[in-house]
Amino acid sequence: MIREEALRLGDAFDDETLLVAGVVLAIFVVIDVRYYRKDRLVTTVGETQPRTKLRVNGSINFLLIAVIVAAILASAAWRPDISFDVYGTRVELQNLMRDAMLLLIAILSLVLTPNEHREANDFTWEPIVEVAILFAGIFTCIIPVLAMLEAGKDGAFSWLLALVTARDGSPNDLAYFWLTGVLSAFLDNAPTYLVLFELAGGDAQALMGPLATTLAAISMGAVYMGAMTYIGNAPNFMVYAIATERGVKMPSFFGYMVWSALVLLPVLALLTGVLAVTRW
Repeated sequence: MIREEALRLGDAFDDETLLVAGVVLAIFVVIDVRYYRKDRLVTTVGETQPRTKLRVNGSINFLLIAVIVAAILASAAWRPDISFDVYGTRVELQNLMRDAMLLLIAILSLVLTPNEHREANDFTWEPIVEVAILFAGIFTCIIPVLAMLEAGKDGAFSWLLALVTARDGSPNDLAYFWLTGVLSAFLDNAPTYLVLFELAGGDAQALMGPLATTLAAISMGAVYMGAMTYIGNAPNFMVYAIATERGVKMPSFFGYMVWSALVLLPVLALLTGVLAVTRW
């Protein structure tokens, strides 16, 4: 019953995802076409560089990507009910095996991909190290926050729980959506999802059943607003780090926020109105 309800609501919220993605992509097309036409007006002076022939090397990595997907799906389907206690944290066997497989795949990619391919792409470890340090700090700082949220009404975040709770005691899905989104923009969407999941009770059975709309609100807020800042999602910051290392001029942190707010906030306001009428 719970699974059927979750699938039904998942299909329903696909419409909202299509709305947000469709509008944002349409805006990107308009901006790209404008800059493309602007670039076409620039007259090249002197000799033009020969065209670069594009090709894909290191095709073994396509197979490794398929293995990554298979490992993740297998960890979700395989439930041996075996777990280990690591400094008070319960680690399940299937997750441990998945992480070991991902580490092995990363090593295989380094070994099987010729170094000249990485050199041709000017590959360096600096952007990855920069992103890893930043997000390791974020995930570490989130640990005491989770502990305070587990205390519920008796914890330091009781005011936050009141903010997302309606007068009748039910979750306020609209508040969950925007609170998750704001935190996701500055904390990364994965830890934000975890924090708000705990704030909503942390009961997977309830959040997949009677509170499925709340879980959907948390999920949409975490995903849709992660692009609001450079640190809202790890790939955002990775692209920024790689571009700046290559000498590409990028917007500042707040300059990027201006662009993202101009694109995303009107779309999210439209989505809020649609959801307020149809779902919440």
